[in-house]
Amino acid sequence: MAQTKYIFVTGGVVSSLGKGIISASIGKLLQARGYNITIQKFDPYINIDPGTLNPYEHGECYVTVDGMETDLDLGHYERFTGIQTTKANSMTTGRIYKSVIDKERRGDYLGKTIQVVPHITDEIKRSIQYLGKEYHYDFVITEIGGTIGDIESAPFLEAIRQLRWEMGRNAINVHLTYVPYLKAAGELKTKPTQHSVKELQSVGIQPDILVLRTEKHLTDSMRMKVASFCNVDLECVVQSEDMPSIYEVPVSMQQQGLDAAILRKLDIPVGETPALGPWKNYLERRKNATKEVKIGLVGKYDLQDAYKSIRESLLHAGVYNDRKTVITYINSEYITKENVEEMLSGQDGILICPGFGNRGIEGKIIAAQYTREHDIPTFGICLGMQMMVIEFARNVLKYDDANSSEMDKDTTHNVIDIMEEQKNISNMGGTMRLGAYGCRLQQGSRTAAIYGKDLIQERHRHRYEFNNTFIEEYEANGMMCVGRNPDTDLVEIVEIPGLKWYIGTQFHPEYQSTVLKPHPLFLDFIKTTIENKKKELTE
Repeated sequence: MAQTKYIFVTGGVVSSLGKGIISASIGKLLQARGYNITIQKFDPYINIDPGTLNPYEHGECYVTVDGMETDLDLGHYERFTGIQTTKANSMTTGRIYKSVIDKERRGDYLGKTIQVVPHITDEIKRSIQYLGKEYHYDFVITEIGGTIGDIESAPFLEAIRQLRWEMGRNAINVHLTYVPYLKAAGELKTKPTQHSVKELQSVGIQPDILVLRTEKHLTDSMRMKVASFCNVDLECVVQSEDMPSIYEVPVSMQQQGLDAAILRKLDIPVGETPALGPWKNYLERRKNATKEVKIGLVGKYDLQDAYKSIRESLLHAGVYNDRKTVITYINSEYITKENVEEMLSGQDGILICPGFGNRGIEGKIIAAQYTREHDIPTFGICLGMQMMVIEFARNVLKYDDANSSEMDKDTTHNVIDIMEEQKNISNMGGTMRLGAYGCRLQQGSRTAAIYGKDLIQERHRHRYEFNNTFIEEYEANGMMCVGRNPDTDLVEIVEIPGLKWYIGTQFHPEYQSTVLKPHPLFLDFIKTTIENKKKELTE
């Protein structure tokens, strides 16, 4: 296609309706038709990025290959479509305003009074169109965070209004709303949707397509009512019911003709409906996987969104091993030497989670000791890997005060330490080792066998590193440093070859696991836990 088409996804009534899942599903369906797509997220909060946000505020912080800390919805985009997002796929009010203020300070505006319209809205428009102009995508899907009516989203909606006016048939709006079920009355109510559309119309945007989030099936007469009250074609009123898995949403959207309606609205021939073979195969395997594999996530957050990518990676790996992954959150703050056996009991494998700060780390160390000494398959990610390293130093190398200099700056055995070039940094945002870095794997190691190659690239998000001064002692005592950065020699992976599966990675492999390409480390971890469980049952 000569001209890039733009799809704007907005939400009304309440937040958390699943705009990210709908955006990812639209991307997946257009991709299946052979189109080249990208998806971007515009968040109305004033933070520059979600890197300094507590996961309780926004869930996990997702990291792109080029080292941008972004919203977790970018994880959905990548897992659904297999595309690689970059810093250009994520934008916040903070970044928009900072860019405008920087230009003003440089004198770019030649003494003009800087205003929300046109200066802020022009910057938003420029950012929205950047990827389309730079890479000539067929479709750019732009999800606007927040809810219609929020004071923060007003400049974004004004920018969309202007773009739709300028682009004519090359831009459409997909609006996601909620149809609540009132139990006492036994009725579904469309009034909130009508109000939401009215709110959108009041800022000059008429939605082209409505996606109605509902817990109960909507009748055709109800869809007709919404269509007539909201000035939307009936075929463009689609329902998004609760599904057993988010990965069933693209199939449901395709069955209702969402992708076909989008193409018609944009004056593009609809053509044949794609089969979605590999995707449906994944869903079929997921449905048939009834045997369970139980994984305990040892971390400090009792919140599934805090470990979203890890959770999804474990679920993907379970499906490809024909198992249903059952995940239990084990709060590391409450783990003690006395209760560790009880808290980890019943789990086939343990994953020690990433994180920042002091809270809950002693519990992670106790968990790492217990799983090492009882040979329970264990996977440590980022801070989780560092806790495995500290535990080994304390209990095998007998350095009682071993620690990370992040947690105890006076430790004499700083087995985890800060990089020299990071030592003078006082600013918390975006100052870590972020994004994709190379890693050379040691031949003959378990990890090299899992990857099936010598050189890999994985994404990072951390400030502290394994202290290479101690490498010889670790390796002499059985913990091998089997992955190193080829440029800096920093340790990226540790493993204990004498155990069934005891591997820690300084990077975050979960950021690269997708529905159709699950990550090899997660696949092998689940496979080993299943084999181990079978062995235990036969003994």
